[in-house]
Amino acid sequence: MQIAELWRYPIKSLGGERLEASEVTELGLVGDRGWGIEDVATGNILTGRREAALLLAEGRLADDGTAEVHLDGRVLRTDDELSDWLGRPVHLRAADAGSGGTFEASLDDLDEEHSGWKSWTGPAGAFHDSKRTRVSLISTTTLAGQDPRRFRANVVLGHDDPAGVTESVEDGWVGQTLVLGDVTLDVRKHIDRCVMVTRPQPGLGRDLNVLKRINAERAGLAAIGALVTQPGRITVGDVVTPRTDSAVAHLVRPVVSRTVSQAARQLPKLDRLRRHRPRQT
Repeated sequence: MQIAELWRYPIKSLGGERLEASEVTELGLVGDRGWGIEDVATGNILTGRREAALLLAEGRLADDGTAEVHLDGRVLRTDDELSDWLGRPVHLRAADAGSGGTFEASLDDLDEEHSGWKSWTGPAGAFHDSKRTRVSLISTTTLAGQDPRRFRANVVLGHDDPAGVTESVEDGWVGQTLVLGDVTLDVRKHIDRCVMVTRPQPGLGRDLNVLKRINAERAGLAAIGALVTQPGRITVGDVVTPRTDSAVAHLVRPVVSRTVSQAARQLPKLDRLRRHRPRQT
């Protein structure tokens, strides 16, 4: 396997930037989810689950390292402009090194109108949903022809010779160590998917079949989440090498610890669990 694409999402839930290379720190790709749009009334960091309009804009890093919101050819530079766009008072803020953001998700992805909502606090330093994910990876096999922007993964994995490849190799990497470029990752979890993958964004229409396929064929899971144990630099084309590491494996307690094909037999159980776990955005 090798890195086919690299993506950075500077502002949580907004579209991102495709890269050829990136430095990686313990927080993930430099600049990734380093900023969020805060709802002034609640103090929560908005995501596409609560505010679907976020998916229609793109986040980019300016030359000075700050984040910018790009929407329909315009750059929204002030909180007033962002508030006018979203119809509520909001504030664009950087992640805090001492505390994580608070996020919301509906208890029923397919009936948000009548569902209740839950909230949780993510890890400090960058606006990731889970303390077990600083870098996310997905293969072209798992994507099955879907645009990777729907899944917001940092690393898209491809095969040197994709002909005849039908297995999502990354499904078996939970509990293992990955080496890519100068970077070492500990893979900690599969990533649950929610209704966000179905919603429109620039160049992509609404498509409920995306989530239906993931639920039916992959037990609602697509991509893997990892922590950074050795910072460094990664580049498109870098070979990705997994290795078993018993010191990591005994610490990892994913809900699904084997391949997703095995997990599919646990669909009723996983359906209940998905209602109570945060998703990657």
